[in-house]
Amino acid sequence: RMVAAVLAGLSLLSLLTCGYLAWGSRRGGAGEAPGNLLGEEPAAGAPRSQPHIIFILADDQGFRDVGYHGSEIRTPTLDKLAAEGVKLENYYVQPMCTPSRSQLITGKYQIHTGLQHSIIRPTQPNCLPLDNVTLPQKLKEVGYSTHMVGKWHLGFYRRECMPTQRGFDSFFGSLLGSGDYYTHFKCDSPGICGYDLYENNNAAWDHDNGIYSTQMYTQKVQQILASHNPRKPIFLYIAYQAVHSPLQAPGRYFEHYRSINNINRRRYAAMLACLDEAINNVTLALRKYGYYENSIIIYSSDNGGQPMAGGSNWPLRGSKGTYWEGGIRAVGFVHSPLLKNKGSVCKELVHITDWFPTLITLAEGQIDEDIHLDGYDVWETISEGQRSPRVDILHNIDPIYTKAKNGSWAAGFGIWNTAIQSAIRVNHWKLLTGNPGYSDWVPPQAFSNAGPNRWHNERISWSAGKTVWLFNITADPYERVDLSAQHPEVVKQLLRRLSQFNKTAVPVRYPPKDPRSNPKLNGGVWGPWFKEDEKKKKSDKSKGANKQKKMKKKKK
Repeated sequence: RMVAAVLAGLSLLSLLTCGYLAWGSRRGGAGEAPGNLLGEEPAAGAPRSQPHIIFILADDQGFRDVGYHGSEIRTPTLDKLAAEGVKLENYYVQPMCTPSRSQLITGKYQIHTGLQHSIIRPTQPNCLPLDNVTLPQKLKEVGYSTHMVGKWHLGFYRRECMPTQRGFDSFFGSLLGSGDYYTHFKCDSPGICGYDLYENNNAAWDHDNGIYSTQMYTQKVQQILASHNPRKPIFLYIAYQAVHSPLQAPGRYFEHYRSINNINRRRYAAMLACLDEAINNVTLALRKYGYYENSIIIYSSDNGGQPMAGGSNWPLRGSKGTYWEGGIRAVGFVHSPLLKNKGSVCKELVHITDWFPTLITLAEGQIDEDIHLDGYDVWETISEGQRSPRVDILHNIDPIYTKAKNGSWAAGFGIWNTAIQSAIRVNHWKLLTGNPGYSDWVPPQAFSNAGPNRWHNERISWSAGKTVWLFNITADPYERVDLSAQHPEVVKQLLRRLSQFNKTAVPVRYPPKDPRSNPKLNGGVWGPWFKEDEKKKKSDKSKGANKQKKMKKKKK
């Protein structure tokens, strides 16, 4: 009981909010378009019942890295939008880029798309399977104009995998997981380097003016809003590159953070300050061009922060790439004039797969019966404070990642092989098996030196061979007290649930790299390399060869 009381106190402290600036107090900056964005919103006629949907996805933003979670980094725009909307304080994503993006756009767990292992690498002939219906495709069916700006990271080896082939009317951004913020070049390995900035299906060389990507993407968003008719519904998916490494930011954003000794944390702070200002300018553009009153703005990080790259998930445990809370519990909120309970906090369970059915329903679309979704419609949960229809989350089952050498069926009571990396949440309980990843708690003091200094980190050394953990996340959100030994029956129940999920899994898609992906073979640009014609020619040749063999046999 004392532990629970202390944890509750820490939870309250971690959610203290910071002050924020008024909308009109910040002019210029990240992606500001010419003209006065602070003017009155022009009359746009009676808005349609279908709302404008603006989904903003930040990259690698840590749980603590927002003002209202107690960060030393100032985020006045995010603080104000969240305070006037609904903060999602029991909100989960996936621990890495591709998994979160695939689940957002399909409403399905990784095990149901074949993307359960790692991310899609630039040289892999892999992408989000083409038989999956996407969110923008469903929105287009009901009259939405769909536009994507920013990072794709769902594969591009074939033209059919490109954003414009997956439901977006337009695309401006990068195909890979990371790259230089100014030059837009990316090296996957020595000698395998290329340009990664696209407009629709072609390299955007004309836009390569050395503009910082956060500002460039914001300017593109403003152009889209200025040219679209606000009487017609629009879906804008803005997937910023920030604050993913490499750690780069325009010089003036360092102004308030020179006192941060840790260079990675200082650069990260400047990047986040620029991102916050960019979102301010997007919001002002929504007001200026007549969208705001009938809009829904959703903000989310794609995964937890990476402490070695300046991110902080304190007081949560672990980091990006892990199934500890620090890897999967995200900053998230909804801001909209259409919300019923504005200025509230939602502590109900919400997962990134839930946006698919929620947004399609809000858009007055239809979800086909043959689409087996893992997401739920949570709009009434968010807007009205009702109970969430979601009672569990399959964080993942990765049958390829079996690094827990001591894992076994015996450790899983004959129900589950605990060598497999997996994690599941059911009501208050969370179970992890295999090797969940880097498990330190990294407090703010860790960033006081050039480090981060691991001497400041809190670590637990378990007995050798441990491959099962159980936590009551409601009472222990920081995963400090493992209860697997005290509650073996709960462990068995969750292992059975894992086993049930695993029966529905599709085979993993994780092909070896293809040498034809080298940008040198594609004009120095990362882009589709797989030619359907080549495949047909090869198959035709093999068919021809087989016919000749059969003819020879017949003659003999």
